[in-house]
Amino acid sequence: MNILLLGPQGAGKGTQGRLIADANGIPHIATGDMLRQAIAADTALGRLVKPIYDAGHLVPDELMVALIRERLGQDDAREGFVLDGFPRTMRQAEALDEMLREIGRDLGVVFEFQLEDQVGRERMLRRAAEEGRTDDTPGAINERLRLYHEETEPLIEYYRTRGNLVGIHADRSVDEVFAEIQQALEQMAVR
Repeated sequence: MNILLLGPQGAGKGTQGRLIADANGIPHIATGDMLRQAIAADTALGRLVKPIYDAGHLVPDELMVALIRERLGQDDAREGFVLDGFPRTMRQAEALDEMLREIGRDLGVVFEFQLEDQVGRERMLRRAAEEGRTDDTPGAINERLRLYHEETEPLIEYYRTRGNLVGIHADRSVDEVFAEIQQALEQMAVR
């Protein structure tokens, strides 16, 4: 079961990604978490991406593609994965398609988390206060939302044309959103 999560920042992709992964025994591959860990560990990658990440900009495609390729090649991802935070651009989506073809896999479902920007902004500011996230400043949040609409939102139509896009109403409670996701996964399993 190979799952992709798309949606604006603050839509709950990370929370739902962890729940989906736990329920299905597959890894939650969150590029944001991977980058934050590299930054916290002060690795070469972390030092390279920290100024980009803190400003709310997109990390260069080449770095992201290499990071994802390496991660999907690990043993725990053999039975499936929940991909969160990648792809963010059309170029990344095409690179992901190519990468999956090379390893003989495809995306089973793409969940589109639908959320108004203002709700996402409020969630991210709350998260910044609760978790001490330095990348959740008002300026960085606005930049990430702008980039989402400009660069990532076009991917919704890209995946819709493939017939595996499922819209998720992300403005509800964690449990309600997860129930909608589980229902969609059960319906897909029946097909």
